[in-house]
Amino acid sequence: MSEMLRTASGFIGSALVITLACGALLLPMLRALQFKQTAYEDAPQTHQKKTGTPTMGGVLFVLALLPLLLSARTPFVLPLFLLVALCALVGFIDDFLGVTRGRNLGLRARTKYLATALVAILFLRALTDSYGFFPRDVIFHAGTFALTVPHWLWLLLGILAVTGAIHAVNLTDGLDGLATGTMIPPLVVLAGIGAAMPLAAPTQAALLGIGACLGFLFYNRHPAKMFMGDTGSLALGALLAGIAIVEGEMLLLILIGGVFVAEALSVILQVSYFKATGGKRIFRMSPLHHHFELGGMRETAVTTMFWIASCVLAALGAAIVQ
Repeated sequence: MSEMLRTASGFIGSALVITLACGALLLPMLRALQFKQTAYEDAPQTHQKKTGTPTMGGVLFVLALLPLLLSARTPFVLPLFLLVALCALVGFIDDFLGVTRGRNLGLRARTKYLATALVAILFLRALTDSYGFFPRDVIFHAGTFALTVPHWLWLLLGILAVTGAIHAVNLTDGLDGLATGTMIPPLVVLAGIGAAMPLAAPTQAALLGIGACLGFLFYNRHPAKMFMGDTGSLALGALLAGIAIVEGEMLLLILIGGVFVAEALSVILQVSYFKATGGKRIFRMSPLHHHFELGGMRETAVTTMFWIASCVLAALGAAIVQ
């Protein structure tokens, strides 16, 4: 147990140091390049003061995963790293277009969805073609129980898991430290599952992700000095989904990532209800964190509430799979 803790601390510490050190270099670079966030026009008025904050800091998450490549011959390492890096690239292009246009308008939502779906397909094929798969075609397991589905359905659910997680995390990234802090509890659960199986690659990826999120919070906590942008939110969503898929825990992702699910559902429900009723709303504003903001809660209070919710859901997920 002590050896396992030392190993876990080593990976978390490595990513933490990389994120802090590279962030110290990246922040002035982003300022010099004028890579600055432009607040959404329809966001709460309190968010307008965030305009001008350096963005695209999510490249730090990719850099923090570089130690994973030291064991590149380990099964699943390269597919996991490339999944995160390629999704970060899609986000980077989106951020770059938004920055150069001077408005929060980058790639069209449909384009981002199709691009990330293509990356998901490549990732899933790489898992099955290069290394086989363990646990193969399993979408949930707890103890000795395993829920297996036909391979075609596993592929379809895998695509939905990746694209869904990516865009749910993207929607959650709306308050200082919100997405970053909410990401840590589910990564802790997945790290524990991977260590128990044992599967080295997803365990190491989860631990590095935890360290990267802790390091990024130094720059992203309120008031944020740097935003992750779509570069970071797409990378984190891909990391979370990729690890869950490799570990055979796609369904568990719905529970331990429940905050992200709630954020995405709030948007779907709001838009659907608005169209069906000719302009009526369920929430004051979506995604869900804006609903609480407009209800009078301070930004830091909303963020803390969502962090706590993430911890509770992650704990429930951990209890289920034991």
